[in-house]
Amino acid sequence: MRYAQGGGLTDAERAARERIRLQAVIRFEGGETNREVAAALRVSERSVERWRRAWRERGEAGVLSRGSPGRSRLSETQIARLERELERGPLVHGWADQRWTLARIKTLIGRLFHVSYTVEGTWRLLKRHGWSWQQPARRAIERDDDAVEVWKKEIWPRVRAPRRSAMPGSSSRTRPGSR
Repeated sequence: MRYAQGGGLTDAERAARERIRLQAVIRFEGGETNREVAAALRVSERSVERWRRAWRERGEAGVLSRGSPGRSRLSETQIARLERELERGPLVHGWADQRWTLARIKTLIGRLFHVSYTVEGTWRLLKRHGWSWQQPARRAIERDDDAVEVWKKEIWPRVRAPRRSAMPGSSSRTRPGSR
């Protein structure tokens, strides 16, 4: 399941959903129908059907949360060490420039912890721990910001073509006056 934020549920959100499923189990045991349970818990009947089937097959354990599907293979101490190493910079780790790419971070994780991640998995790991994507501002060394501002304020308004006057358009391929 995908969520608007681009990630999964937090532990608190997962626990809240589990509580709703456990409330449904109590109602199942009380003999309520799927429609009644769905209305009372404000969920879809389809979800209630799934929960009831899981409850019948595996009991209460069938509706319990299975945890985060994307659990990190690195411990919290390893994550802290990775963050320290990233802050030291790529030059310290043997790369020729100051760019941390996902492929480089993936390689660093492999070197430090002997754990293999995909490039996409590396991105998810970093994002989960508060790192964001950055893009360096690329500007010419010769760039003169003052000259750019003068050009924008003085020259561009004179060069720019005037806007067309507002007049009703025509869907005809030929102009009415050209007949």
